[in-house]
This record gives sequence, structure tokens and C-alpha cells, in this order.
Amino acid sequence: MKRSRFSEEQIIGILKEREAGAVTADVCRRHGISNATFYKWKAKYGGLEV
Repeated sequence: MKRSRFSEEQIIGILKEREAGAVTADVCRRHGISNATFYKWKAKYGGLEV
């Protein structure tokens, strides 16, 4: 299985950016991920804290 470019801490930080009010498309573009990846991460890591 391919290793992720992002650690769990980084993923949670990206999700927190979105919760802070940023537009999903802008967050994805800034970090170089797709919308599908963002929503997959949100489902998996949504309620976690660093």
C-alpha cells in the first residue's frame, strides 16, 4: 500500500482550516489534494484532535 504524503497531524490541521471557514476548493488547491481525498479524510479523521 502506498504511504501517504501527509501525517495524521497534517490531515487534521487541513480539516481544521476548513472548519475555520475556508472554502473547501481553496483548501484542496493550497495543499494539492482532490475534493474526494478531502471528504475521505473528513469521514475518517473528522472528529479527531491532534
